[in-house]
Amino acid sequence: MKNNNYHYTKNINEIINNRKNKINILRNHGINPYPSQYHKQIDILEVQNKFNKLSIGQCSDTIIKICGRIISIRKMGQVMFFDIQDGVSKIQIYVNKSIMGKDKYTLLKKVIDVSDIIAVEGKPFKTKTNELSIIINQWQILTKALRPLPEKWNGLKDIEIRYRQRHIDLIVNRKSKDVFIKRSIALFAIRTKLTELGFIEVETPILQSIAGGASAQPFITHHNALNTNLFLRVSPELFLKRLIIGGMDKVFEIGKSFRNEGIDSTHTPEFTMIEIYQAYANYNDMLNLAETLIQTVAKALNSKTNLKFKKAQIFDLINEYTGLDLLPYIETEGEMFKRVKHLNLKISENATNKKVLEQIIDEKILPNLHAPFFLMDYPSVYSPLAKMKEHNVKIAERFEIYINKLEIGNAYSELNDPEIQKNNFIRQIETKKNKSNNETVSSYDQDFICALEQGLPPTGGLGIGIDRLIMVLTEIQSIRDVILFPTLKPE
Repeated sequence: MKNNNYHYTKNINEIINNRKNKINILRNHGINPYPSQYHKQIDILEVQNKFNKLSIGQCSDTIIKICGRIISIRKMGQVMFFDIQDGVSKIQIYVNKSIMGKDKYTLLKKVIDVSDIIAVEGKPFKTKTNELSIIINQWQILTKALRPLPEKWNGLKDIEIRYRQRHIDLIVNRKSKDVFIKRSIALFAIRTKLTELGFIEVETPILQSIAGGASAQPFITHHNALNTNLFLRVSPELFLKRLIIGGMDKVFEIGKSFRNEGIDSTHTPEFTMIEIYQAYANYNDMLNLAETLIQTVAKALNSKTNLKFKKAQIFDLINEYTGLDLLPYIETEGEMFKRVKHLNLKISENATNKKVLEQIIDEKILPNLHAPFFLMDYPSVYSPLAKMKEHNVKIAERFEIYINKLEIGNAYSELNDPEIQKNNFIRQIETKKNKSNNETVSSYDQDFICALEQGLPPTGGLGIGIDRLIMVLTEIQSIRDVILFPTLKPE
């Protein structure tokens, strides 16, 4: 059995057995500890908004019914206090033996525990310490919890436990719950804005016969009925561009993508992306759209993140911060490393040109980017799905989005020449085969090439990582803190 226990002063099995005994006590009194329903009358926040104006010592004549999870209990002879919380707020409950009656008070005191879910009925009043409370005369157990909350319920310190038992994290850490509420608000804001702009939300396959749309390593699965291997998508890109070809001029998809690669504070194998495609547009239009969407989300979240974007060409920045003109050597493997050897980058001598470029960006450019940035005009050799600039085929009409030095998006003018696209795919396959015996790179998406031959209009495409966007707008440092159930190593 996996270890699902926090640190308790008592043995967890003793705690569970003690609570099971309390279930028997309830049942012996004819009380169902797990009733099928309860009609909630009012939220705790509504109670607070309505009765916070009571003066110290004042008790309302209004009888209210509220419910929630018990998060703390203080028993003191003839009186008892406990705090309950619902999905939004918490409030103190005051129980007085003389008001409730001896039998009901004694039973309540005997059977309730922290983490139980309870309904109560009573009147709001203000204590001598000016705390809004409910003095109750009725109670009903809605769920008898067998497991307690952590000893220090308001401060889970074990990060792994927080991720593995997110339900506990959400109960005891208000900040965690707030982040995921903000995530929901952000997604709603994105959908609303894109709908206003005339985009249609669509869905494309997660299981794909060819791992297309990005160069990342995919996850492989097997379909028994078809007796064939399938791949979890690394990107929905090729299917979304089929829709543009089919005459759906503005489309977007928010969904999961999967990449069978490393895990760290900014990378996870299962992540949420939005990809957006617009006919008769290019990467400049996508830049404007990206800025609009990001600022729309920031406004919805009341984010204080600096979003005054700047833009610059990558090779201009490399020249500015290293004094090197590397564009002439971008397509000759080995030359890049020779030119940057004196920079003492964190790479080996056999690093590919692409790795050298990435490391220059990480070590020499990003530390100097104190504002959000659009890094423009990536090498076309590393942008197989992007359109090349007409005046310089070494450069693609592509940019990446950085906020707080973290890459959150990628966009380009979509390549719509089927012959060039086919050659790019073939070159990509050969490069992968030379690196490994990877079985996932044996073919390219010929159906997509066939679709391109039908005619893709000039199109702009934009992809934004939702998880990373939430990170930067909520000032969260780890991607696992913005994903409800992140991928973890088995215990």
